[in-house]
Amino acid sequence: MGNKIVIALGGNALGNSPEEQKKAVKITAKSLVDLVESGNQIIVGHGNGPQVGMINLAMEKGHSVDPTIPAMPFPECGAMSQGYIGYHLQNAIKHEFKERNKNVPVVTLITQVLVDKNDKAFENPTKPIGSFYSEEEAKKIEKETGYQFKEDAGRGYRRVVASPKPVDIIEKDSLQALFDAGNVIIACGGGGIPVVEENGEYQGVPAVIDKDFSCAKMAEVMDADVLVILTAVDQVAINFGKENEEWLSEMTLDDCQKYIEEGHFAPGSMLPKVEAAMSFVKSKAGRKALITSLESADHALEGKTGTWIK
Repeated sequence: MGNKIVIALGGNALGNSPEEQKKAVKITAKSLVDLVESGNQIIVGHGNGPQVGMINLAMEKGHSVDPTIPAMPFPECGAMSQGYIGYHLQNAIKHEFKERNKNVPVVTLITQVLVDKNDKAFENPTKPIGSFYSEEEAKKIEKETGYQFKEDAGRGYRRVVASPKPVDIIEKDSLQALFDAGNVIIACGGGGIPVVEENGEYQGVPAVIDKDFSCAKMAEVMDADVLVILTAVDQVAINFGKENEEWLSEMTLDDCQKYIEEGHFAPGSMLPKVEAAMSFVKSKAGRKALITSLESADHALEGKTGTWIK
């Protein structure tokens, strides 16, 4: 009997331009369909860093050249990225099923994710988006728009937005209905559109939710058996890149906490993946998370590779 799986796709599964992405998702689709053919039901989440930055920059450039072109709010840019990434992914997955003479419905759901308006992340925006600017340009834009900028690794200044933690998935009932109807679902693209509740309505906020945390929350509300977080390596390592490097096939929650405290996982790389995996495993007894590569996902679910968090 297969598992109910939520999959968080890493950035290496998508391209940096529409043409690159169309090629990349054909490869991605093969691994995802392999998982379904092994008897699993899947829901797929993904990142959108390059894509939402590209859309945001294009809209800003258009507005600066021609003020009649509206400046697009950031949540709407996130929604646009969900749409076009989902369009490419669902077409690629559907085509792969067709190649295997299988008729499986595939759908993308534009997903809103509730965040807490009092999340301390809003006090310290850290997530860089969009293009690089000189200090002078950044200060000018900051004055005109109220955006916040930070210097990024000596390469110039970039706009930064908050990265709050997900609280709930707004479309969870729709997700469940689609899932029960046998669909392969693409949801929580780019971490989902972050919204807060104001006077009974959902309002988008200029933020980016980490897609691994959103997928962990989606796995929690969908009562998934397994959260699979895909990255560029087959397994998690401690002492990465050192002589005593060690690849791990399994970690307990206590192991994870110990390794985090010892500084084994980089903040912009493996740390959020491990923390997201932990949040899902903690949410209910018996839940498991797996960190591995896209190419090895099927084998990892069979216990042949990957790092399990239990």
